[in-house]
This record gives sequence, structure tokens and C-alpha cells, in this order.
Amino acid sequence: MKERIKESVMERLDFSRDITDERLKDIIYEEIMKVSKQNPMMLSDKVKLNKDVFYALRKLDILQDLLEDDSITEIMINGCEHIFIERQGKLYEYPGRFFSEEKLYQVIQQVAAGANRMVNEMQPIVDARLEDGSRVNIILPPVSLDGAVMTIRKFAREPMTMEWLQEKQAFSSEIGEYLKILVRAKYNIFISGGTGSGKTTLLNGLSNCIPKDERIITIEDSAELRLNGIANLVRLEMRNANAAGENRVDMKELIRAALRSRPDRIIVGEVRGEEALSMLNAMNTGHDGSISTGHGNHAVDMLKRIETMVLMGIDMPVSAIRGQMASAIDVIVHLGRLSDGRRRLMEIVEICGMEQGEVKAVPLFLMDENGIFEMKGELKNQKKLKEYGQYENYQRLMERMQKGNTMLEK
Repeated sequence: MKERIKESVMERLDFSRDITDERLKDIIYEEIMKVSKQNPMMLSDKVKLNKDVFYALRKLDILQDLLEDDSITEIMINGCEHIFIERQGKLYEYPGRFFSEEKLYQVIQQVAAGANRMVNEMQPIVDARLEDGSRVNIILPPVSLDGAVMTIRKFAREPMTMEWLQEKQAFSSEIGEYLKILVRAKYNIFISGGTGSGKTTLLNGLSNCIPKDERIITIEDSAELRLNGIANLVRLEMRNANAAGENRVDMKELIRAALRSRPDRIIVGEVRGEEALSMLNAMNTGHDGSISTGHGNHAVDMLKRIETMVLMGIDMPVSAIRGQMASAIDVIVHLGRLSDGRRRLMEIVEICGMEQGEVKAVPLFLMDENGIFEMKGELKNQKKLKEYGQYENYQRLMERMQKGNTMLEK
């Protein structure tokens, strides 16, 4: 019935003119009333049918209800018949489905076009975003063997501040204050973690601790950072090649452009490959307070991953790469996901130069096997604390934490 009414509405639309949402809803309602004379329906069914047809014509069809449900954090579409959702860290199969594979393709093309991306058999894998900033990954056949695949990582509607993260029990208020001090003292921070561990969420929270009078340049594959209240903000986003394989703008070029734009800080959304060297160079050119993220199993493993990513783009001695990392990164913050789906801060590590040819990583905070987040030591390099006026705040916080033996509960 939904498809029949949709076809009737399409026949009535004048595509040479702009049709407002209200006018479209009126036309849908008129068609529903015609059908209901022959097939009586309850009022609630008419309302649902009106909404479903409107979503199919103007929104993202069956996905729209899921996108508007704040309790859902991720949507996974495996072909037209299988949709899975994540709620509170748990996966569930959604009973709804797309009417056909063709309709799923239409929605995918709508999403890609809205993010100025092109997806087809020649370019079957694409990252995009929705208007609200939700992250989208699309994989089409022939790469995907069982139909089109689309994964949507949703973001909370409210601003992702440190207080918001504390409410979600990612870390304690004292750890939140500790991270704020590091950001305000312009330590270069690298956030590591697995897929879905909350790296971008924490990056948003940390970014919102940056003083509002600084010039910030963000560099992302698909723009998803939401920085509030910063007037002098420049947002840069990668551009894929066109159909002829030309005019691609990659992250290396964006970082190069950012360095020429007089930034106070550079925030790189995520490094996945050879652009890691450009990220290290940016941190090493006097732009203190830069923040970036990457995939890693733990903090020390992240250093190995950065080495590998740099070697993807250039053949240079490993000792030189390690020297770059040791001078560029001040602190690594590692996030993890517990078995019950909760995202938690797992460790904070300070990078303290080189030792016997290796980057020296010293634990500051560490979660033990009982889920207790313990303080392991104080910052060795406190120069930036003094330089940027955060030394007294840091000392007061340390006294409080040592006195109360502050830890996160299991």
C-alpha cells in the first residue's frame, strides 16, 4: 500500500516547480483518504502511512525513524533485507526492511550526493556524512557480495563537552579536569582506540576546552567535529577524485594548506595512512596544542602503528620516524570498549623522548584488571604547564587526587 500511494503521489507532482513539505504532506493525505474509502484504516495507521510515504519521498525512507531515535547509536544495513541497530552498546536486528534493493540504492545515492560524494561500481567504497554530522560508510557490489552495505555512526544531539562525557561515565570529573588542563597547556595529544571506542567523541570534548580566542583549523576525511563558540574556526575536508580520477584533495595537501594559514592549533580528525608524517610535521612546527586520533590496541601499539603509517608514504629510517614522534606527541590517551558495550578511558601515557632507540612511553594513569583507573605518576615535562599558566591548576589537582586516591569505580 505504501508503494502504491507513493506512485500515486509521484504522478500528481509537478517536478517543474518546488513542492514544499507541507504541500507534499497534503497530497499524500489526499491519496491515503482515497485508498481508505475502499480499504478502511484506523487513524493511527493513516498517520503512520502518511509519515512513511513522506519519509520515502523526502527523507531516508525506513532509516528516518532510526535516525530520529536518540537511543540508537549506530545503524548497519546489510542489503535491503537486513538492518541492525546498536542501543547502549548492544546489537539488535531491526524488523523493518527496504522495499527493494533499488530503493536502498536510491537512499545511498541520496546520502552520497548530500555529502558531495560519488559512489558507483568504479568507486564502490565511500565515506560520507549526514546533515547532522553522523558518519556514513558505504560499500557497493561487486566489493560487497551480498548487496549494498551502509553503516551510519550517529552522534548525540547535545554538544559533546567534557561534562557530557563524564555523565556517560567515560571518566571521573577529576580526570576530565586533568585532560582540560592538558588541552589549555597546549600539550600535543594523540587519541587512540579501536573502532567505536569513542575517539571522535573525546576529540570533540577536548576541542571544546580550547580557549575561544584561538585560531583553530580542523582537517578531516568527512567533517564530523562540532566545535562550539570558536569564531576563528577554519574547517577543511578531503575531496575525492571526480569521475575522471582528477582533482582529488587528500589530507597531506590539507595539512600543508593549514600550515600556511596561521593556525594556533591544528586538529586532524583521524590519521589512517601516509598522512601521519604530515600530522607529525604539523605538531613539530611550533603548533602546540594539536590533537589527532588513530586506531590502536593500546598506547604503545599506537606508536608502532604511526611508524607503519609513515612508512606507507615514504621510505625513511625508523629511527628518524621515532625521533619525530618523540618530539611531536606529548600525551597519548587510549580509549577502549568493555564487554558490556561501555566506552571507557583505559590509559593516559606521556611521551618522554627516546631511550635506547625506542620512544619512551611513561604511564600516567592506567586501568587495572578490576576496572579501576589508577594514577601511576605525574607529568615529567611540566614546561608547558608553566608557559601557558596551568601549573598552579595542575598542582592543586594533583594534591586533591593524591589525597583522595581518586579512581574511577568499576
